[in-house]
Amino acid sequence: MSNLTNIQPLADFDWEGYEQGSAQTEQSREDQAAAYEQSLNKVGDHDVVEGTVIAINKREVVVNIGFKSDGIISANEFRYNPDLKVGDTVEVYIENQEDKKGQLILSHKKARATKSWERVNEAMESEEIVKGFVKCRTKGGMIVDVFGIEAFLPGSQIDVKPIRDYDVFVGKTMEFKIVKINQDYRNVVVSHKALIEAELEQQKKEIIGKLEKGQVLEGVVKNITSYGVFIDLGGVDGLIHITDLSWGRVSDPHEVVELDQKLNVVILDFDEEKKRIALGLKQLTPHPWDALDANLKVGDKVKGKVVVMADYGAFIEVAPGVEGLIHVSEMSWSQHLRSAQDFMKVGDEVEAVILTLDREERKMSLGIKQLKEDPWENIEQRYPVGSKHTAKVRNFTNFGIFVEIEEGVDGLIHISDLSWTKKIKHPSEFTQIGSEIEVIVLEIDKDNRRLSLGHKQLEENPWDVFETVFTRDSIHEGTITELLDKGAVIQLEYGVEGFATPKHLVKEDGSQAQQGEKLQFKVIEFNKESKRIILSHSRIYEDANRTEQREARKAERAAKRPAKEAQPAIQNQAASTTLGDIDALAELKAKLEKGA
Repeated sequence: MSNLTNIQPLADFDWEGYEQGSAQTEQSREDQAAAYEQSLNKVGDHDVVEGTVIAINKREVVVNIGFKSDGIISANEFRYNPDLKVGDTVEVYIENQEDKKGQLILSHKKARATKSWERVNEAMESEEIVKGFVKCRTKGGMIVDVFGIEAFLPGSQIDVKPIRDYDVFVGKTMEFKIVKINQDYRNVVVSHKALIEAELEQQKKEIIGKLEKGQVLEGVVKNITSYGVFIDLGGVDGLIHITDLSWGRVSDPHEVVELDQKLNVVILDFDEEKKRIALGLKQLTPHPWDALDANLKVGDKVKGKVVVMADYGAFIEVAPGVEGLIHVSEMSWSQHLRSAQDFMKVGDEVEAVILTLDREERKMSLGIKQLKEDPWENIEQRYPVGSKHTAKVRNFTNFGIFVEIEEGVDGLIHISDLSWTKKIKHPSEFTQIGSEIEVIVLEIDKDNRRLSLGHKQLEENPWDVFETVFTRDSIHEGTITELLDKGAVIQLEYGVEGFATPKHLVKEDGSQAQQGEKLQFKVIEFNKESKRIILSHSRIYEDANRTEQREARKAERAAKRPAKEAQPAIQNQAASTTLGDIDALAELKAKLEKGA
C-alpha cells in the first residue's frame, strides 16, 4: 500500500468532466488524434518501404510497415528464402493502400524487382563490377541472374578469346560489367570480356612497346580465317596474312596450321597506336628460289602444277614457292587468239620448257609449244607448192578466207581463187566458219608464216572450153539471177555467168526484162583473161531486123533495075570461077551491047 501513496493525481485532470461522463476535453482529443497520425508511416502507392514480418502461414505472410493496417503478401513470393521467420525485416512494394475490404496490399516480389532495377542502373552509372549467376544458354549467348534480374550475356562478351563451348559456363557465378540497359523494355546486357579488356590493353601496350621488327616469338593459333591466321602472343594478338604462311600459294590457311597449334613467328611490322601486329611464318624458312637447282638453265624441261589461271596465261609451280608463267602465245604454234583456259586448268600437271630465267628478279617464263617441232621449220617439204590439203575455215575477211591446215600452219584463200565461174562478193556466200575446205598451195611465205592457197585451182580452168562455146555473136539461153543499177547478172549453161547492161535488157515489145526471166542472149564480148562475158537480148531482134531491112532494100533496088533479055543469071560462085569463065562472060557482054 505504501506504493499507492506515492501516486500523485494529474494536476490538470478534469474531475468535473469525468463526473459528467467525459474525462477529455475537445482539445485533448485533437491532440491525441494528431499524435496517433504522427505515429503512423506516411506511405504512397508504388513506394518501396521496409516492413516487419509479424505472422507466417502456408499461404500468407503478414507484414507490418507501421501503417494503420497490416499488409498481406503471398507466401510464394518468399520461396527463394525458406528461412524467413517472424521478426525479419523485408522490403515491400505498396500495391494499394486500401482495397475494397480496407486491406493494405503489398508485394515483396515487385519490391525486389524495383530495388534490383535501381541497383542495376546505379551499377552501370558507377561502372561497378557486379556478380551474376549464369543460369542457362540461349541463342547467341547466355542468361545471367544479376540482382534478381535476367540479363543477357552475348557470346562475344564472354571472353576475349572465341568460345567454342558455352556449356562450361552454365551454373557458374562470375563477375560482370553492365554495358547496356534498355529502359523501355528493361533489358540488361552484361559483359565479362569488358572486365579483362582494360587489363589486356595495358598488357598490350607493354608487349608492343618491347616489340622489334624481325623478332621471333612463340604463339598459339587463336583463330583461322579465309584471309589469314590470328596468333596469341601472350596477351596480344598478331595476324599472319595468308600470303605470309608459305612461300607457295595457299588457298586455305587450314592447309598450313590448325587451332591451338604452337609455332614460332617473326614480327614483320606493328602499329603501336592501332595495336596491329603483322606476323610471318614463311620468313623463318629459306626462300625456295635460293634453293633452286643451280644447274637449271634456259632450254631445260621442268614439270609442275597449274596454280593460277588467267586469260593471258597460266602460273606453274615447279617447286614450292617457285612459279613460272606460260603465256598463252607459248601454248600453241597457232597464231589464232585463244584463252589459256582452252589449254589447261588449275591442278593440271604439265611439262614445259624454260624460256627465260632471272634468279635475281625471281622470275621464270615457260612454254609448252616448244615440246613440239615448229611446223614451219620444214614447211617446204611438208607443204610444197602445188600440194593438195584439207583445211579448216577459221575466219573471213572481205578479200578472202583464213584457214588452218594444222595447228600453227595458216593460209589465205583469196576471194578470186575460190571459183572459176561464180562472182563471189563475200566468202560467207561460199562456205562457213568451222567448215572444211579443200585447198592447193600456191605460194609459201616463210617469213610471215603464211601460205597462199587456192580452191578453184583444184579443177581445170573451164574458160579454155568456154572460149570455144561462147563465141562472139553466138546465142545462148540464160536466166536473169540478179538485177543491179548497172545491169543484170545472167546465169548461162555450164555454171558460167554473164552480164548485160540495161539497154541490152530491153525486149522487142519495149518492156524491160525482169529478174527470174529466161531469155535468149547473144554474146557481144568474151574476155578469157578477165573471165568476162558481155551479153545482149535486144541485139538478137535488132540484128534480125537489120538483116530483114537489108534484104528488103536489096529487093527494092532489084525491082527498080530494067529487065535485060537473055541476061544470064550469074551465081555467087567466085571461089570456083576460072579464067575461061571470065572470058566467056566478057564475050557474052560484048554480044549484048552490039545487039542493042
